[in-house]
This record gives sequence, structure tokens and C-alpha cells, in this order.
Amino acid sequence: MLLPDKPAAKTDEPVTFTYQFGHPFEHQLFDTMKPTELYVIAPDGAKTDLTATLEKTTADGTDGKKVAGYKFTFTPAKRGDYTLVAVSPEVKVDGEPHPLRDVIKTVLHVQTQNGWDRRVVTGKASAVELSPLTRPYGLTGGMAFQVEAEEPADGDRKPLGRIAIEVEKYNPVPPKDLPDDEFITRTARTTRSGDATVTLGERGWWAVTAVRDRDQVRHRCTLWIHVDDKPHSK
Repeated sequence: MLLPDKPAAKTDEPVTFTYQFGHPFEHQLFDTMKPTELYVIAPDGAKTDLTATLEKTTADGTDGKKVAGYKFTFTPAKRGDYTLVAVSPEVKVDGEPHPLRDVIKTVLHVQTQNGWDRRVVTGKASAVELSPLTRPYGLTGGMAFQVEAEEPADGDRKPLGRIAIEVEKYNPVPPKDLPDDEFITRTARTTRSGDATVTLGERGWWAVTAVRDRDQVRHRCTLWIHVDDKPHSK
């Protein structure tokens, strides 16, 4: 998870991001390893390394235990859309057939539309790239959201067809009652052209994740999307 304390900001307004590992819907958190990469792509395409800004923190995990996480603060200097990217090390999780490697992307909107549709290619960090085709802000519950999955390479687009797209809502506290698993994580497949359309049903943060197994590693690329309950007034 790579979640800001606000989904949009103004220039020179600090935004604090929290980086955690766990199950978003259940709000089940685990010890989080430091990301191997953390950077931001500015509206003009400039890349800035943010790893030095990471600070270790703790949160409540399962059974009342404290688990490790990370926070950092980013202050946008210009108007436009900033893409924050975190890359995890490989993590072995009980019940998973392969170690997990995550690439997480979150778009921070700063006052004007410029850059949300930029392809952010993470290269060798992942076996799958996921990019928004729908603007990832200014959304209300029930709207359709489109993504495209492709090989993580510069140059010509190489779509990934028939790979899994998972959709899961984030709960800021553990729900009292959990539904059956099929209502926690929704799953679709990309078309042959690598596109997929999902519906984000209600207010809050949503994870839209492309999943691909390669070389005995399960690669996941996640877009974090915020949905509002109604349009904001100026």
C-alpha cells in the first residue's frame, strides 16, 4: 500500500505517504520491508529519488502486535499530476506459491490535469506494467475505470492479454464482519489488447492490481485509486 494523507494537494503543500504491506480489505498488516526503490515522476517527466526521505514507523498488526511500516513526506513544487512509485523486495508469504514482488503507483493530483496518463515504466523491477486509461481522480462511486497491462519496456507497447486484474477496497480499520472471499477481491482478465475495465463502487481507496508469474516470482503492479462520494465544490 502507498497511500497519501490526502488524494489531492496544492503547490507547496506537504503530503505524507504511508507505505505498508498487508491485506487492504481486512486491514491486516504485516511487517514491511523497506522498498528497494522509491521515486516520483513530476508532470514534466522528471524523476526524483525519494528513498532518503523514508522514515520507519509502526502500526497495529494482527493479535495486537506492532508491525513495521514506512512514511515519507513529499511537497509538490508545481501544478500537475505526480506519480509516486515504490518497488518492494521479494517477499515470501504463507499460502503463496511464489515470492511476491510489488510495484505500487499512486497519482497525486495538484490543481491541474497534466501527466496522469504518462507511461511510467519500471523496467526490470517487474514483469508487468499497469497504467490508467481513465483519469485516476475526480471519480465517484460506481464509475467504470479502465487500465492497460503491458510488458515493462520502453519503446513500442507490448500488451499483456489474459492476465489477472484484481480489485480490492482498502478499509482504514478492520471490518467487524468479513464477507466471503469472492466479495473481498474481485478478479477480471485483460483483453487480448491488454485492457481491462473495472467498477469502483463506493467512496475510498481502491487497489487495482495486475498479476503475472515469471521466473518463480509473482509480480504485481498496483494502481491506488481514490473515489469520492460526490463532486467537490470550488
